[in-house]
Amino acid sequence: MESNPWKIVSEKKVYTNPWISLTEYNVINPNGGKGIYGKVHFKNIAVGVLVLDENQNTYLVGQYRFTLSSYSWEMPEGGSPVGSEPLDSAKRELLEETGLVAKEWTELMQMHLSNSVSDELAIIFLARNLYQGEAAPEETEQLVVKKIPFAEMVKMVENGIITDSMTVAAVYKVQLLLLQGKLN
Repeated sequence: MESNPWKIVSEKKVYTNPWISLTEYNVINPNGGKGIYGKVHFKNIAVGVLVLDENQNTYLVGQYRFTLSSYSWEMPEGGSPVGSEPLDSAKRELLEETGLVAKEWTELMQMHLSNSVSDELAIIFLARNLYQGEAAPEETEQLVVKKIPFAEMVKMVENGIITDSMTVAAVYKVQLLLLQGKLN
């Protein structure tokens, strides 16, 4: 494991809310120059759920994303408070957003979403063996849920219709597993 070549001279908390904090660091960079570095710390772990039923259909959630000023199609996603079990949070998000309950869960991957400016960790799960419950979206969510063939979701990623990084990574991982014969 490599040692940290950055030297922190000082740090100042610039902003905090219940979800994130922003810290500005005065640093000496790896080449010896002085500079600043801003770090966004996420107070939750991001969780995502790619659903795949017995007929290779999946579920997309559409919503207007304030940060992007545009509409986004993505898999069910949400936050898992630090200290809680990410799988429990993923199950909660799937039920809240789609009304689906899965009997079979597999962790697909862990990834950092924007490691040049944040420490946000994402854990993505594959949910299978489904039955329909009742959705209960949060107050801030105005969601459209649609069931589509997984192959159509792959095309949406390839055509740039789906741009959410967690969804893109999950789609390509599941597509790879299907091509390798590791999923049926």
